[in-house]
Amino acid sequence: MRRSLTPIGRQRAAAAVRPAAPVARSQAPQLTNPPLDYAYDGSFEGLLSVLFAVYDRKAAPNSIQPLGAVQAGLFAQPVQIDTDEATAARVWEGLLRYMDPEARTRLFHTFLSEAPDRELLVFRYADQAMRAGRDISDNYADDTVRRIAHLAQQMYREKHRMEAFVRFEKTTDGLYHATIDPDFDVLPLIAPHFTKRYADQRWLIFDRRRRYGLYYDLHRTDVVQFDTETPQPRRAGVSATVLDEREPLYKVLWQSYFDHVNIPERKNLKLHRRHIPLRYWRYLSEKQPREQRFEPIKNKRPVSGKS
Repeated sequence: MRRSLTPIGRQRAAAAVRPAAPVARSQAPQLTNPPLDYAYDGSFEGLLSVLFAVYDRKAAPNSIQPLGAVQAGLFAQPVQIDTDEATAARVWEGLLRYMDPEARTRLFHTFLSEAPDRELLVFRYADQAMRAGRDISDNYADDTVRRIAHLAQQMYREKHRMEAFVRFEKTTDGLYHATIDPDFDVLPLIAPHFTKRYADQRWLIFDRRRRYGLYYDLHRTDVVQFDTETPQPRRAGVSATVLDEREPLYKVLWQSYFDHVNIPERKNLKLHRRHIPLRYWRYLSEKQPREQRFEPIKNKRPVSGKS
């Protein structure tokens, strides 16, 4: 199933920000009614709709749970909040009254981190900012602010590494395919990078763990869903039967290039693993088993001794 990014999704993916600084606004309404358990569809637009419902009902959340993971209490059922994209866009824009664009982006990164308490973290941060009437991103004495800043840093590192380490394989129909398994849901964050860098070719980046991907058709990048429950192997690449016949040669050429530019005397495996952690090696052609034995270049002139 293929669907385009929503307006809010395109804005977040492109890191669109307003140049104007936020101004102080009136505080959020008091949540005077008994707390409730909320349920939503698991999307970021759904979570923004829940934030609107919290203040509309004036009832703080005991919990905010995706529908697929709802745990009902003994005496109360969660209140299901339907996703409303217009309401979500209103909340997304309204957050700029109380925080700068960078702080607002960190809320989206927190959601993508898939932390168990991510929904309550987003609510608490937004609520504290609205009660303060200003941005609170520099208040590192607060546990919520520290948690969100830490998760945002983790997301940035994962995004940067995915942009650096993703390797494509060309299929017989000219599609460049890459399978990834990131720790966090970073596909929405890396979409602008690959759309701009590989604008002249069709490509698909598939998140094996979350069973969805990004597909670029030379005109736009869409989200594609894969409705399959079949377990995927850890190294879920493209079948050799659908690869371009020249793809194995490209792999051998890249491995040969890597071997010849390598300087054994300057080998520092500890530093190497720090910059390229082991869990990313499965994406890299140069880290795969060699199909041809490495042979040193034989036309190098020996260094003559000084007289």
